[in-house]
Amino acid sequence: MAETFGAVLRRLRTEKVISQRRFAKRVPISQATLSRWEAGLKMPEERVAARLDELLDAGGELLALWSPIDLHPLDGDQRSRVEYSIRNPGKIDQRAIDAFADSLAAQRRLDDVLGPLPLLAASRAQADMVKSVLKQVEGPHRRALAGVASEHVQFAGWLFAEARHDGRAMQLLTEAESIADEAADGTLAAQAANFKGYIARQQNNPRAMVRGFLAAYHTPGAHVSQQIGDAIQAAQGYARINERDAALRLLDTADGLIDDSGRVAPPATAYWLSPTFHRLNSGLAHLALGDHSVAVDHLRTGLDNLPEDQQAAEWTIEYREGLRQADALN
Repeated sequence: MAETFGAVLRRLRTEKVISQRRFAKRVPISQATLSRWEAGLKMPEERVAARLDELLDAGGELLALWSPIDLHPLDGDQRSRVEYSIRNPGKIDQRAIDAFADSLAAQRRLDDVLGPLPLLAASRAQADMVKSVLKQVEGPHRRALAGVASEHVQFAGWLFAEARHDGRAMQLLTEAESIADEAADGTLAAQAANFKGYIARQQNNPRAMVRGFLAAYHTPGAHVSQQIGDAIQAAQGYARINERDAALRLLDTADGLIDDSGRVAPPATAYWLSPTFHRLNSGLAHLALGDHSVAVDHLRTGLDNLPEDQQAAEWTIEYREGLRQADALN
């Protein structure tokens, strides 16, 4: 796996046998700031990244990994808690775990606006960092931290899936499922399985779609909003292998769950699972069934009613292409 900016910075510094304290003075910056950069918690300005590259004789290797985006908008107290937890994992508390979760929530929203590529390096670094802390934590906070770690790994897997690095995505999603099981969090395990179904759809593999989405649907603890989406997307897979009756049964199942979903909000870790989003996937399912007018209605309505910050999201491309196809066939 490619190294991140923080990992390369740390490697180059240690290869030159320079302590954090000495190197920070040469930049000059505080040692705490250098520690945050190496941990992947924050990215320096470009001119500072160039200075780091020069001081380490990196020949552009470090600067090439620089990203202009600060992915972790935590306040001072939250940053301090995260940094303390990294240094002292055995003393982690719930507020530090919440800070890890808040940082990830901000990254998820950025994905809707920016797409996966600008986020990959920092997301991967932070997932590795949270996993490293988890390995050293026992006691009452381990399960809660495992849930947050699973979500971090799952999100990194999603970004790799969006960017079509399918093999790495599948590895991360399988790891996320395992950590979610330790956390006894069915919603996280189900979402990781769902993303495997998404990868199968991008690979034009309808049988694997059915397996992935039905695995997500049947995951113990899956939220009803997740089950609706899983049933609809498994239906699309069945439709694409000409098993129309199975597809229609699953669409009926999804319709029967919709009333239940209206009583509870989707889980925060799958905030996008709104009725509008479900219409998009229903549109693809009806397109696969040859119900072109229904597909046009669902896809157009779904796309028109997405929240503003999701309107241009990279993941909407396949739905816009589906609408184009359905319109042409209608």
